[in-house]
Amino acid sequence: MPLAAFPKCFLDAICVDKSMTVENWIDISYELDLDGLEFYWNFVSPASPEVWKQWRKKVEAQGRSLPMMCVSPDFTLTDSSERMMQVENHKKAILATAELGGSYCRILSGQKRPEVSRKDGIRWVAECIEQLLPFAEKAGIVLVLENHYKDGFWEYPEFAQKLDLFLELVDAIPESDWFGINYDPSNAIIAGDDPLELLECIKHRVRTMHASDRFFEDGTFEDLQKIDVNPTTGYAGILKHGVIGRGLNDYDTIFKTLNEVGFKGWISIEDGPDPITGMNDLRESALFLRRKMKDYGIS
Repeated sequence: MPLAAFPKCFLDAICVDKSMTVENWIDISYELDLDGLEFYWNFVSPASPEVWKQWRKKVEAQGRSLPMMCVSPDFTLTDSSERMMQVENHKKAILATAELGGSYCRILSGQKRPEVSRKDGIRWVAECIEQLLPFAEKAGIVLVLENHYKDGFWEYPEFAQKLDLFLELVDAIPESDWFGINYDPSNAIIAGDDPLELLECIKHRVRTMHASDRFFEDGTFEDLQKIDVNPTTGYAGILKHGVIGRGLNDYDTIFKTLNEVGFKGWISIEDGPDPITGMNDLRESALFLRRKMKDYGIS
């Protein structure tokens, strides 16, 4: 089973202060035991198709690929014309994914705006995704809906962050070979849900996975249930990213379940946000995942 990585710890460096280039990330990631790299639309979109070709050529020359594109469409905008702009923008991301040689393009529901009702939000998101499916099929790209918590550049957390709402949204979208789920066990924890319960509900539709882990810093599950998360960031301060395999997720059960349903998709490391320890954390996470993938017959 192929293993990729997402440069979460270097996103600010690549997207905000520009102290790192995409070429830098490609080069340093070659030190890691990876089969591919997951790219982020916010650093892909400003570049030209010619640059995309150069990135792809560089990665493929290393014997790796660019299988996944991480995109954060916002389909809960109250203005229908703005939602359609999100759809059109996502079409560009789909085409870019294909140009880079990828197969999977992430989708989200959108932001949990206070004025958006559950009913309207589900309807709007499902309509947007249904409009994208024929386009994705033509491009040969699978859209993967993530049980997300919050994009780092959003004001509000994810609309479909809770298990029940996420499952209702998934059920509202017709089954298709070009639609699946990008499972992230840590996001379920942040949402206050059981990641194994979620996996059991969606295991037959999981096409890709974000491998990540979380740990409590001066707190417990009981504390997490009692406190209010930051209304802007959407995160509780007592819960932190960590090296995969050292946190709260039960990766033995996760991989056992994925193996039982014949999972063959990509697993992408989404490690912590600290650029100082980032490369070492990614290295340790990759070593852990390789062992588990081998143990459970999905390597």
